Amino acid sequence: MAEITSYKFRVEPQNVDFTLRASVSSIIDCMLNVAGEDAHKKGFGVDVLQGQSFTWVLSRLAVEVYRQPQQYDNIEVDTWVNEFNRLSSTRNFRMRLGDELLASGVSQWCMLNMESRQVVDMSVLKDVYERAMVAEESPISSPQRLRAIEPATTTSRPVVYSDIDFNRHVNTLRYIDLIFDALPLDLIEKNNGLRIDLNFIAEARYGDTLTVGCLSDDNVWQFEVSSDGGKVLCRAKIEFK
Repeated sequence: MAEITSYKFRVEPQNVDFTLRASVSSIIDCMLNVAGEDAHKKGFGVDVLQGQSFTWVLSRLAVEVYRQPQQYDNIEVDTWVNEFNRLSSTRNFRMRLGDELLASGVSQWCMLNMESRQVVDMSVLKDVYERAMVAEESPISSPQRLRAIEPATTTSRPVVYSDIDFNRHVNTLRYIDLIFDALPLDLIEKNNGLRIDLNFIAEARYGDTLTVGCLSDDNVWQFEVSSDGGKVLCRAKIEFK
């Protein structure tokens, strides 16, 4: 069994929004960067997988933010893997400022064949994963399975160069930015904590048109992102405290 690994970061000006606090997108970006770095160090990073024409794809994510760190704060992110099967792996996160817990996350990943774009049996990584497992429970409940919504409002725009990542599909963080762009600015400004659940269902590629549908009920906001022909790509739910 492995141990929980910690990584240090500083909140830079490009990580904050107009409140001078780290945006939720940058908090999640930090967690995902840690996931990539830790997987690389433990022998199952993207660099290893791409040699077999495989890659990692995020399927579900849940993050609870208790307090957004401020510009120039020195933070630490703990990460560990505690579940693994043929179809998915669970990686966890804790973001801390000293002894203060700022945010927690649970992510679920699958392996994708880059040529066929089909999910791969992860048993090929069994040996290396067993050495990386940590006997520590997830810090929050697993990501919810989100249902379809009937949106009250929609906005659309094309997928452009800056949206796509090394997997040649729309980057995870771009979906989060699109979702937060649909929220009222005063809600973001007054945010005192939230939970966001994300389900990634299908890929969006360069040239597709994205439509973001939104439905709100008091402090709960639900989103559905679709592409041409109504193909559902991503669903999200944000609950503000």
